[in-house]
Amino acid sequence: MIHSITSDLDSFKSLTFGQGLNIVLAEKGAEATDRQTRNGAGKSSFVELVHFIFGSNADKKSIFRSDTLTPHTFEIQADIGGHVMTVARSGSKPSRIRIQGETDHWPIKPDLDEKTGDLVLSQANWKLVLGSLFFTLPTNEDAKARFGPTFRSLFSYFVRRQGSGAFVQPTQQSGQQQNWDQQVAISYLLGLDASISQQFQETRDQEKAMKELRKAAKQGSLGDFYGSSAQFRTRLTVAQGKADRLRQLIATFNVVPEYTALEKEASEITRAISTMNNDNLIDRDLILQLTKALESEEPPAISNVEKVYKEAGVVLPGTVGKRFEEVSAFHEAIVRNRKAHLMGEISSAEKRIEERNEERAELDRRRQEIMGILKSGGALDHYTKLQEELGRSEADVEALRQQLEIAERIESTQVQLDIERARLQQALQSDLHERSGIVEEAILVFEDLSNALYEQAGNLEIGATDNGPTFDVTIDAQRSKGINNMQIFCFDLMLSELATKRGLGPGFLIHDSHLFDGVDERQVAKALQLGAEHAERVGFQYIVTMNSDALPQDGFQDDFDVWKHVNPTRLFDEEETGGLFGVRF
Repeated sequence: MIHSITSDLDSFKSLTFGQGLNIVLAEKGAEATDRQTRNGAGKSSFVELVHFIFGSNADKKSIFRSDTLTPHTFEIQADIGGHVMTVARSGSKPSRIRIQGETDHWPIKPDLDEKTGDLVLSQANWKLVLGSLFFTLPTNEDAKARFGPTFRSLFSYFVRRQGSGAFVQPTQQSGQQQNWDQQVAISYLLGLDASISQQFQETRDQEKAMKELRKAAKQGSLGDFYGSSAQFRTRLTVAQGKADRLRQLIATFNVVPEYTALEKEASEITRAISTMNNDNLIDRDLILQLTKALESEEPPAISNVEKVYKEAGVVLPGTVGKRFEEVSAFHEAIVRNRKAHLMGEISSAEKRIEERNEERAELDRRRQEIMGILKSGGALDHYTKLQEELGRSEADVEALRQQLEIAERIESTQVQLDIERARLQQALQSDLHERSGIVEEAILVFEDLSNALYEQAGNLEIGATDNGPTFDVTIDAQRSKGINNMQIFCFDLMLSELATKRGLGPGFLIHDSHLFDGVDERQVAKALQLGAEHAERVGFQYIVTMNSDALPQDGFQDDFDVWKHVNPTRLFDEEETGGLFGVRF
């Protein structure tokens, strides 16, 4: 329990608390105007102060890091680990917690500040100590499980903060609290197997990674590095076949040292043979023309000339006839010479063709020999290129093999995750069955509390799903903000009662005035009386901050005097001095 809260800030309103119910009232000052409210009196700041001393983060936006409050230290006296301890913290050194009291049994011992003589802990170690003393959490980092319960998460169920969105639904102590943290924290506080909820979150985490991977694949971020195992198996088979063919080709490859020179010689021979064929074609055409010319060569017919003259009645003298004979002999001589020349040209052409054919046959033999050599092997640079291509193909094969393994692992992992979800649901069902006594007690306590507030009792349903445990809270009444807040009230009281019986918790439960916003006055009276009765019977402290005009005047049982539980220190809405800190900032 909390005994007192003080500060070296002179204007701070020191508060002292007793056992059971403690009500801190904010009243309207005598000099306050109608426009002034009690919302600035410091009720919510009181809750923030409790969190500040019990290890909450104090960033630059924290009120305790403001220019007004930073220089000052705030101190709480409370039961911690079975001893009354004094704990102090300031905004100027938020990571330094000052300790006074018995600490020999603490899992982490405070250090002695030689300059001041104070025992001090770092903020991180302070939270570890509180987690161990309040909730039996491990302090060894190696022993802490991933997604396990933390002191700050558990503590916030006992001191809800309006600024964190803690009054939205019963199972959520902060608007930013994730579902898995709710499952783990509530399971742990009730006495269920919280490790099952942790394993559920491990599974969800892996599923999230799988989802992101698929999303990246759809957006093309992974390129060729993502696909189904069937696709990669086909691509791997094709790539492996190509690599095997290249490997076999290289194994039988014969490197010809003068491959390039032989290839050049073969090309030159081919061109030479082509030239010879063209020259032979020209000579054959020449022979054909010469043969035709030879056949047409004939001497002139002298008798035809004489016949013409005779028919014309002209008688040529003897000397003319003799002259014709000489001319005819001359022409015959010319024709003989012409035929001899043509025969010589034909013979020369045929000889050239024969010589070319012989040379072509020799060149063709040499070309066949070269082509045989070239076919039996290849050039060194070609061999090198084949080896490079084989290297690329083998790299492709290895990459595809790895991608196939990844794809198979992804597909297998999804199947395993589905199996794991089913296994965890079964384990959760078994845990609820084995710890049915805890479940039944929680249900009955919640029912008793809601039944005391409303005619129809509310329900707490604890179930096992494939997404982890569920804790559903309902009160059969007209839906309103007040009803929702009373669900939170019943849930918190139930949680505090069961946790206290198990030896867990800080020993106090604090409710901000926002919890009673919109709640009917009769239900507020019943809630305060219920809180007082449960706190006294179970053995924890119940602290409530309220506006004085919200404090019910009736609705209590005759033997219950609410004013006995009102804190003697009152908060006022007067400017500057009336609030908890006595200053405005």
